[in-house]
Amino acid sequence: MDLYAENILDHFRHPRGTEPLQKPTVVHHEINASCGDELTVSVKIENKKITGFSWSGTGCAISQAAMSLLSEELTGMNLEQLEAMKPDHVKELLGVPVGTRRIKCALLGLHAVKNALRKHAGQEPQSWMETVGVEN
Repeated sequence: MDLYAENILDHFRHPRGTEPLQKPTVVHHEINASCGDELTVSVKIENKKITGFSWSGTGCAISQAAMSLLSEELTGMNLEQLEAMKPDHVKELLGVPVGTRRIKCALLGLHAVKNALRKHAGQEPQSWMETVGVEN
């Protein structure tokens, strides 16, 4: 468990995927109103594939580490794979139990990226429940 906690702290202190992205296809901002965590994601999409990804944000170690961990997987992923991604995948990436009070922190990045894809498709962003299965 300590190894996973150290990994989370490393991603919090030295986040991956934060290098600014030149000419993103879509930019989307999300806020976790229950705690104030914020993320802005920039996604470059070509031929139904993520060819570039960047993010910035503020918040707790769980939200920032989860986005950092997720960002390492996104470039090269096709849009169908991302749309099919479930919250359990993010929980596995974190490697530590996430309680009900922190689940929205852990899933903020996934919620933001999926809503960025909807925005790119000309659709309205979805609620937390629709995107990741968590009540508002």
